[in-house]
Amino acid sequence: MRNKVTVVGAGNVGANCAVNIAHKELADVVLVDIAEGIPQGKGLDMLESGPIEGYDVHVSGANDYAPTAGSDIVVITAGFPRKPGMSRDDLLMANYEVVKQATEQAVKYSPDCMIILVTNPLDAMCWTAQQVSGFDRTRVMGMAGVLDTARFRTFIAAELQVSVENVTAVVLGGHGDTMVPVTRLSNVSGIPLEELMDAETLARLVQRTRDGGAEIVKYLKTGSAYYAPSAAAVEMVESILKDKKKVLPCAVELQGEYGINGLFVGVPVKLGAKGVEKIYEVKLTDSEKAMLDKSAKAVAELVEILKQKHQAS
Repeated sequence: MRNKVTVVGAGNVGANCAVNIAHKELADVVLVDIAEGIPQGKGLDMLESGPIEGYDVHVSGANDYAPTAGSDIVVITAGFPRKPGMSRDDLLMANYEVVKQATEQAVKYSPDCMIILVTNPLDAMCWTAQQVSGFDRTRVMGMAGVLDTARFRTFIAAELQVSVENVTAVVLGGHGDTMVPVTRLSNVSGIPLEELMDAETLARLVQRTRDGGAEIVKYLKTGSAYYAPSAAAVEMVESILKDKKKVLPCAVELQGEYGINGLFVGVPVKLGAKGVEKIYEVKLTDSEKAMLDKSAKAVAELVEILKQKHQAS
């Protein structure tokens, strides 16, 4: 049996997820979207790329979830994108409904799947998917830290004019303005960043990482980032399907780790065939812990709003 991945949302992020999964021959892909004809057309287009690109998986599109039955992983990218000047949190209520319906349908046809969230505001959407699915924390996770870390690594490499492959970075916390790039644990081939650049430069790169999504939204004007977010989601899919056990920063539900309970927050986790196989609790300095607590508080505020909505529905 070949693996099967459902990607919900045939927009820029979802379509790039689907084509990247196909390119890597990780699984057959079903692209689902409410827009009539769009997932079918994009799916067929990707399928027809196979003979040229040399991949041999099946890609299809649908407007309902019946063809997704038996998926190993469901990646939810559907939702409203950010517009200039709009915070991730402005999206909260609109995308709650989208993720709720997508999760209900996905779980109905694939009760044994794992769910990877990409929709913003990311941490709150993870909470929504977990509440709706009833899955334990090993099976619901958010793509945030992988993207934020990639951005931080990109900016460090560009500043120092070194290969991104030599840059290791750690970003914790919620996916938003309160994320916590941990400079103390980031390095270039083991050399601490503090030895390679001054504090002012480092602070500038940290801020650029926090504003990474907004910087792209500002350029695009009518949309948000999609190449790097989709690549980040596919790295998570690959680590699970190939049981690679990569240690990646993902949004997972914390149950006392870092002193946080019942919230999805970005932390380093081991991703393998069983989903979230281990959560790493890194010793933080007082200032790092304070930043992480502030980030968790921002997530908690959104979840409180959603709890009322969830109970009402």
